[in-house]
Amino acid sequence: MSIFGRKSTAAGDTATATSVATTVNPELAALTGDYTIDPSHTTIGFVARHAMVTNVKGSFQEFEGTLHLDGSDPTNSTASLDIKMDSIETGSADRDGHLKSSDFFRTDEFPTMTFRSTKAESLGGDDYRITGDLEILGTTRPISIDLEFNGSAKDPFGNERVGFEGKAEILRSQWGLTWNAALETGGVLVSDKIKLNFDISAIRNV
Repeated sequence: MSIFGRKSTAAGDTATATSVATTVNPELAALTGDYTIDPSHTTIGFVARHAMVTNVKGSFQEFEGTLHLDGSDPTNSTASLDIKMDSIETGSADRDGHLKSSDFFRTDEFPTMTFRSTKAESLGGDDYRITGDLEILGTTRPISIDLEFNGSAKDPFGNERVGFEGKAEILRSQWGLTWNAALETGGVLVSDKIKLNFDISAIRNV
């Protein structure tokens, strides 16, 4: 079921594109509305390579986010996310403290990381890509997040939910996160490439 806009079509497919644009899937149209991300059933995580040999996983425990889904004109669908950087957890208090320090996130000066969508498109089936601006340490750069739509449901408490799983990769140095330490055997302690993972459940606003 398509949530976001379809990819642009070639000139020869103009008639088909027009037909798609004017035909609204009733199931899709029924999802139109504003949604609030449910923090208790959502995970925003990351993975970094450590010492060139293993992965360290972490997540953020405090965040707020919203979705707007437009089933009649899916290109109008949007997403926003505000993450409290001081809520970072990696399973090690010492490591968490280092990540909050001036070597990394400088959470006293930059308490929030934000994402604001600028574009959404369908990749076919339940796969989508949403592009937007990610701000860290006062630097804003575009990223693209590949998403899988997991469907919609009404929970036992009467909440209408939608679910998505997403992933993206960034180079932390592009946001000024450059701290590192050289290894005696070659390489560095922390990878520049960071994998981002999203498991999102959002509740439709009443």
